[in-house]
Amino acid sequence: MAEIRRFGVWNVTRFYIPLLLQAFSQSLTYPLVAGIVTHGAFGVNALTAFSQGQMIMFMIGALGGGLVMTGMVFARTWYGYVSFRRLNAIMMAVLLALQVVPTIAPFNRWLFEGFFALPPELAETARWTLLFGIVMQASFFLRNVPMVVLFNNYESGKANMATLARIVVTLCCATVFPKLGWVSAYWGLLALTLGTCLELLVTWLYARPYVAALPNQPVDPSNFKHQTSNIKHLSLTWEQFRFTLPLSLGGFLLMLSPLIIAAFVGRTENAADMLAIHYVTLGVANPVSYAALKLQAVSIQFQPEYEGDKRLLVYSVFAGLCLGVIPFAFSLPVIGNWYFGHYQNVPARILDTARLAIGIYSLITVIHAIRGRIEGIAAARKRPNAVMAGQIFYTVGLFMTCAILLPLGCAGWSIAVSAVYVAPVVATIAIYTTLHFAQRSCSRSLNTASRH
Repeated sequence: MAEIRRFGVWNVTRFYIPLLLQAFSQSLTYPLVAGIVTHGAFGVNALTAFSQGQMIMFMIGALGGGLVMTGMVFARTWYGYVSFRRLNAIMMAVLLALQVVPTIAPFNRWLFEGFFALPPELAETARWTLLFGIVMQASFFLRNVPMVVLFNNYESGKANMATLARIVVTLCCATVFPKLGWVSAYWGLLALTLGTCLELLVTWLYARPYVAALPNQPVDPSNFKHQTSNIKHLSLTWEQFRFTLPLSLGGFLLMLSPLIIAAFVGRTENAADMLAIHYVTLGVANPVSYAALKLQAVSIQFQPEYEGDKRLLVYSVFAGLCLGVIPFAFSLPVIGNWYFGHYQNVPARILDTARLAIGIYSLITVIHAIRGRIEGIAAARKRPNAVMAGQIFYTVGLFMTCAILLPLGCAGWSIAVSAVYVAPVVATIAIYTTLHFAQRSCSRSLNTASRH
């Protein structure tokens, strides 16, 4: 079993930096591929359809979004690992089947042409992206198991190496495909899928020796199927499912947020331009926000060591400030004009607005870092209800912000930026509040028990 490491700036940084790089690597693949998508027949509008197809895919995948945290809590012994692997496989099969449903008529027309108000040709691009995204979705689920093993052994660096392999493949595709004239949403999806499949393979190879070293492995492997099929081990899978369910439902609500924003922004003046600004700026803001949220894993591995231990909170704020430098850099003319104007093919009329929006996103990383830290604490304390409460309030805060600003005639891009800021603040407050009341309730129960 992996050793327990105490808090120290170096210990935390050594574990966090690979996670940070992994988040950048994973999220960077999407803006890289955007260069393939936007140079196709539909220009920057193809990115809107491509992104909306992928957002539906990620929203469905988010129903399994609590699996990694579940594995980090439970999959530390052989039986915990096997139960987690079983749970992961069941949820993958169900959710992949669910992903097919919105691509079938008439659901595809209701969703893409109705809800998203896409013209027929872009609606078909979004449908195709969702349908053939099944391969990429499967690779994400299969990756959960070896990634959890690596995280539980403090080997975030090896998980990061697998992701670097993914980004190298994607970068090569982003460079070569446009030169060969392979530009469209279809080629963009292929580039992403090749990278994720390679990442899965490398992660499995790294994790194998750690799986072999898990404690409490059966002495007689030939009798293992019988041992793990009894009620005891099925109940362990059920316990893990009950733990991951609130996290996963909350993750589903989180993934609804871009769709909610898109639905509101799509009803503002100059909707196509506003949606383009929204998606191209999120292509930069999401990687750094995702990197900040990786403090969830750090927080699970480095729990508070005494009452009032706020050292990781201070670390989180500092890390968030450092990450915020990145979106700020994209607001500068030299970088922003090249990235948004040249690489992302954003029209000149909205270029300055895109740079302004990404500049405003500079402090969102601090909020997500603080949120990631408290979510990790809640998961380690086996309080998934607190995480889910935060994610419910995230969705409510986002929806209410959009609902208030749209009738006021605000520009679509400003509605999106405001909602993206308000939502995580509300979520963080909700998690802290839920944990506080849970602790008070526990203390009252202990006091009552001691009196009796």
